[in-house]
Amino acid sequence: MSPRPRILIVEDDVAIRETVAELLEDEGYDVDRAANGADALALLERSGTPALILLDLMMPVMDGWSFRASQRRNPRLATIPTVVVTASTGADPHAGGDLAPDAFLAKPFDLELLIDTVHRLC
Repeated sequence: MSPRPRILIVEDDVAIRETVAELLEDEGYDVDRAANGADALALLERSGTPALILLDLMMPVMDGWSFRASQRRNPRLATIPTVVVTASTGADPHAGGDLAPDAFLAKPFDLELLIDTVHRLC
């Protein structure tokens, strides 16, 4: 039996983080949670590589842009598919630079679209 794919949710809003985590667990994924980019990097340093990262942009301590820049500089983390999930109207997923997500979902997002995106990238 193969292990369940693991997803890392990086989201400061507890209600969103827990709702998405429960949804993904019901879909058969193991889920790790981080409240900001710094927590996510620390978690990634002490754990194995997840199959996918769901990344909010607007967070305290370390925002999604800074996390993504750090992620892309680290060869072990750079290839992890990353989905940016944000309400930020200024977030242009096609702007290049350090963001360059594998997918982009604007909040509020459709839960079926989220599940489809996760299945596709995992």
